[in-house]
Amino acid sequence: MANLQLRKHIKPTIKDKLRIWNIKKRLGRCGKGVFFEKNASFMRYPKLISIGDHVIVKEGAKICPCNEQSSVSIGDNTTIGYHTYIFASQQISIGNNCQIAPFVYLVDSDHGIAKDTLMNQQPNITAPIHIGNDVWIATGAKILKGVTIHDGAVIAAGAVVKEDVQPYEIVGGIPAKHISFRE
Repeated sequence: MANLQLRKHIKPTIKDKLRIWNIKKRLGRCGKGVFFEKNASFMRYPKLISIGDHVIVKEGAKICPCNEQSSVSIGDNTTIGYHTYIFASQQISIGNNCQIAPFVYLVDSDHGIAKDTLMNQQPNITAPIHIGNDVWIATGAKILKGVTIHDGAVIAAGAVVKEDVQPYEIVGGIPAKHISFRE
């Protein structure tokens, strides 16, 4: 398992332990055995973030509940890759044993586009994102509002996912389409 292999090589320094301790006390829930690399950011409402046991959040990742009614939850044994952005205006939940690669973008909202209203005055349209257990989201994928990615699914690198992904389904492309199923 990639997370277990990665964990074997993590040797927290005193600075790492201090950073982890400081972040843990700001979060709503934070499990045991977590590791947050430097420059991982927990923004705006960190008390609305729940992190399970043995989670790894790599450098440059940004996790942000954007308002007081939003939430982000990350399950046990999940890894969040370098420079991955998770921005929730409503709710983003990520299951257990997931691998989120670098430069992935999860956002549960977008803006209206009515032509009679200025773009900066458009409403924010939200719908939760749910990611099941044992999911791999490859580098550069984008998961858009209202999507459920079921257990065991694989999202190919660079995919833009705007529709639900079935259990053990592999999808890719822009927009993401069915490729096959895990065997």
